[in-house]
Amino acid sequence: MKKIYLDIIDPIHDFIRVYQHELSIIDNPVFQRLRRIRQLSGAHLTYPSAQHTRFEHSLGVMHIAGQAGHTLSEKGILQSDDIEILRLAGLLHDIGHGPFSHLFEEIIQEKKTSHEDFGKEIILNSEIGDSLSKNGFDKKLVTSVAFGNSKLQYMNEIVSGVLSADMMDYLLRDGYFTGAEHAKIDHKRITQSLDIYQKKLALERSALYSFESMMHSRYQMFKAVYFHKTVRAAEVMLIEALRLSDDEFGFTTLNLDEFVKLTDEYVLSTLISSESPKLKRARELAQDYQNRKLLKCVYERILTSQTNLQKTRTDELRNEISKKSRIDENEIFVDSSVTPSIPLAPSKNESKSIILITDDNGKSSAKELPISEIPVVSAISGFMNILRIYTHQNHRKKVEIAAKSILGELK
Repeated sequence: MKKIYLDIIDPIHDFIRVYQHELSIIDNPVFQRLRRIRQLSGAHLTYPSAQHTRFEHSLGVMHIAGQAGHTLSEKGILQSDDIEILRLAGLLHDIGHGPFSHLFEEIIQEKKTSHEDFGKEIILNSEIGDSLSKNGFDKKLVTSVAFGNSKLQYMNEIVSGVLSADMMDYLLRDGYFTGAEHAKIDHKRITQSLDIYQKKLALERSALYSFESMMHSRYQMFKAVYFHKTVRAAEVMLIEALRLSDDEFGFTTLNLDEFVKLTDEYVLSTLISSESPKLKRARELAQDYQNRKLLKCVYERILTSQTNLQKTRTDELRNEISKKSRIDENEIFVDSSVTPSIPLAPSKNESKSIILITDDNGKSSAKELPISEIPVVSAISGFMNILRIYTHQNHRKKVEIAAKSILGELK
């Protein structure tokens, strides 16, 4: 009898079972490109083992989304076709990521676009969509679930949101490969405790502690890994290099065929091998990044405002610090890193509550619990917002003195 699936060994989930129709997508060059895009962009320069990619993360999200789907199927809520859609949506939720993952996102957001826009186009207008259609799947439905636009809110929430397969996999995977001890989460308890109430994803009250632990783990990972000052130093250099070279290479205005050729190493080698006089500065930053000659953080402040500083404000700060320190403006970098402490809902709005299901002597009831009433979670709710000033080693002291003088009273 012909085997209709393949088991892939994975350090996070032990084995990830992949079925034939999923394998036809995974083996496509457009999907294989994700092997060449690191999950955490420049974090490997601080955490050397953080070499994992969007490829294996996508497999992991598919796996957890499938587990969530099976739980809801056993409760009589989902059908087998729904589980397949969830798995495919999880598999393809990151298909539109550009090189250096979220760093490229910071660049294209200035052009009012996102990796989700590229992802939708890839699924609907490439061989990936053709493969879905050939195997009897509605590519528009898969796209809508993958990017949180489905009419079925609970399907969207399984892929992205406060109880999502996406977050459960990236926390576990990032924690494992960075060696950070903050991301120990009981994802199996959470997925097995999922339920649906009024077409929204809900959680059995008995798993509330696991949810609290996951939210705290995410918060700690942002502090210890994602917003680590040295990780951001590398990323600030790459962002600046990409901005300086975008007019020349048009990275953010490529058509779909050109976009899917972009990978971490392709962009880095393109920058470094460029001989254009206009790109001298971008080339130097890319070379320093590659050689781990990183910027130094001379000032750090945790802000209380909800949004990151506008580019006009960061440009003003850069100019002020330059004048006061008498260091060239191009040698000063202002970084405003911001994220909501609680993940956004698929609608991109702040998540303000969670639905808990209580089973009392065989009779179940539901309650929408505001996050403000969950002590551990409410303590970290709001926004994490860190302002940092970076410069090269040889300008460190002068820029530090100027930055402290100017920003000492910043709130």
